[in-house]
Amino acid sequence: MSVRRIIILGSTGSIGTQTLDVVQSLNAAHAGGHGEHRYEVVGMAAGSNTELLREQARRFNVKHLAVATEEINSACREWVKQAGVLLGPGASEQLVREVDCDIVVSAIVGVAGLAATLAAVRLGRDVALANKETLVAAGELVVPAALASGARLLPVDSEHAGAWQALACVGCIGNAARDLTLAPPMKLDERVRKLTLTASGGPFRTATKDEIEFATPAQALKHPTWSMGKKVTIDSASLMNKALELVEAHWLFGLGADRLDAIIHPQSLVHAFVEYCDGSVLAQLGAADMRCPIQVAMTWPGRAPGVAKRLDPMSLTKLDFEPPDHARFPALKLAYRVMEKGGTAGAILNAANEVAVGLFLAPGSTLKFGQIGQLAGEALESVPSKPLTSLEDCLEADAMAREFVAKRLGLRPAVTAR
Repeated sequence: MSVRRIIILGSTGSIGTQTLDVVQSLNAAHAGGHGEHRYEVVGMAAGSNTELLREQARRFNVKHLAVATEEINSACREWVKQAGVLLGPGASEQLVREVDCDIVVSAIVGVAGLAATLAAVRLGRDVALANKETLVAAGELVVPAALASGARLLPVDSEHAGAWQALACVGCIGNAARDLTLAPPMKLDERVRKLTLTASGGPFRTATKDEIEFATPAQALKHPTWSMGKKVTIDSASLMNKALELVEAHWLFGLGADRLDAIIHPQSLVHAFVEYCDGSVLAQLGAADMRCPIQVAMTWPGRAPGVAKRLDPMSLTKLDFEPPDHARFPALKLAYRVMEKGGTAGAILNAANEVAVGLFLAPGSTLKFGQIGQLAGEALESVPSKPLTSLEDCLEADAMAREFVAKRLGLRPAVTAR
């Protein structure tokens, strides 16, 4: 019997919990004679939600666990000690290095997941990549490491998963020395003219510039189509999420800024368009359910019955598309600036945005929603960018960007995420 062993980084978050739904569904299908593999979760890492981690470990019989914080809920302290849970900021990386597996699901939000994901890539592990910040901040490190080790970066973001599926049936890869026809990182040749990612437009798609500027956290968290974690939802509301995804696509598919675009599609049914040199355009469609791209990554290169919602063809009777309004959503242009600057620019943008979003969501915050993208843009232009040659370069740029935002707001410098 073929078993695929999985480590889930960020098991208690939105992607992590949905990954466990997919594992349960796939194993039920396999028991019924459908699907090539059975899936065994051999390791899980969480941020601070030890209570949910304990429940997940019990349900899936997982022995190898990691928690990023050393401040443990009193109700879980004895369990953590008895279970031998790894603790501290480097616990997830240690988990990846010590526990053998076939797939690492990278779903830790922000740059905090970078070290563990890079370790998995260097070990040659396939990574189901839900953490876009990994490539935004350190694509210049991660992609060469994957090419050297043979690790594949299997995209979990719905848009990149959609593009990947639209590319897989054609195969436009120039590197014949390695079989990357079906999986990133890849270098798309001239047969692909353009890759377009879709964006729902978030809760402020039709809002005025002033309404967006002074939006409250409650308003920004009301996403019209997707159910996601708070940080990703705020990024989606500002279209910063799409900016980060464009940079991620640049690294996953080897495309320059001139061959990448984004378009607003409020129904969130079409996830990506791939335009070929002959004028043909392939689009990938699916219901707004992250369990589908998660399963695509986990079962690649095969397919199996899934638990995700089905797309009703009748829902296709109205599909709207519109160009993004850069005046109301200036964050989107920052993606192209990052690709132009290169080096540590991605780490700077990502860190400045992370800390600004955190401050916006903090209880009693006076930070305006419109300031998030403004601060990120100012950091990108003000913090010096340099060539990215090591993880230390990335973390140094991360810390400088956080310090810039803190000083800009008259606050104590934020601590870099490691």
